[in-house]
Amino acid sequence: MEKTKVTVISSGGWGTALAILLAGNGHEVSLWSYTKEEADAINLNRENKPFLPGIVLPASVNATNNCEEAVSGAEFIVSTTPSKFVRGIMQKFAPFLDERHTIINASKGLEEETLLRLSEVIGEVCPKSKLAVLSGPSHAEEVAKWIPTTCVAASSNEDAANRVQSLFMSPVFRVYSSLDMAGVELGGALKNIIALAAGISDGMGYGDNTKAALMTRGIAEISRLGVKMGAQLITFSGLAGIGDLIVTCTSMHSRNRRAGIMLGQGRSLSETLKEVGAVVEGVNTARAAKLMAEKYNVQMPIIFEINKALFEGKDPKQVVNDLMTRDKTTEYGVNL
Repeated sequence: MEKTKVTVISSGGWGTALAILLAGNGHEVSLWSYTKEEADAINLNRENKPFLPGIVLPASVNATNNCEEAVSGAEFIVSTTPSKFVRGIMQKFAPFLDERHTIINASKGLEEETLLRLSEVIGEVCPKSKLAVLSGPSHAEEVAKWIPTTCVAASSNEDAANRVQSLFMSPVFRVYSSLDMAGVELGGALKNIIALAAGISDGMGYGDNTKAALMTRGIAEISRLGVKMGAQLITFSGLAGIGDLIVTCTSMHSRNRRAGIMLGQGRSLSETLKEVGAVVEGVNTARAAKLMAEKYNVQMPIIFEINKALFEGKDPKQVVNDLMTRDKTTEYGVNL
């Protein structure tokens, strides 16, 4: 597509990786940081040392802590903010955003207090702007190194979905378009909880059989809830569903899997989060997913048991036993 200015909100690893990708596509990129000190360090060093050490930022990426400056002249706004901060951060930008802007949620999570998807949160705060989402199996560490990656750009507005697809497309970043925003966002958010479970399994010393079971039954739970919430079943068979689930459950790049491994080894939740040292979205999303399952009357036994392990101190071995000894059922029956 034609070259344009893009604002990336939040200079963590994912935001920085997308800024590098977009600059590589020839776009001018403004990378917004939480603090002026962080922005100045990125501009001075041409590197985001805390999150992507050793990766050089192109000259067309400029970091700033000023919201108005960040979005001035931009057509696309990419939000990579952790879920619990999305509403507050977007409220800072709202006075400068209108119908000229397309806001792309590239974060994976839910707002626990409202059970809203993050694009819905953004839509409440910035009601005039067009909305889209970007999701899929995409570790920041690999995207920043130009390792081939595929994702999905979704919007209820077909033209917006196509424009976001074109914005990110490159020889190393293939993007598919979709109209199923709900499915794409729910797949990206809920898979983090299953990745926690997969990590716990690894930490307990279980094998490939166990992880395969968790991933397969996990996508069944995600799909059940998603369809009840208006998503398309086929979305969960694609990149934003099973694709993202695979990469998050199997890679040490995944903070959710790493946190799960520590929990499976007997660490407390507080110890685990302190050692990971960054947002573990699966923990933030777990309670919201349980509430959503109750709201929509959907059976999600893995999600429910993970909540007990995380917040009620239930022994992971007892969690596994209770999952394995549930009443027998058919694989595709009502109870799934």
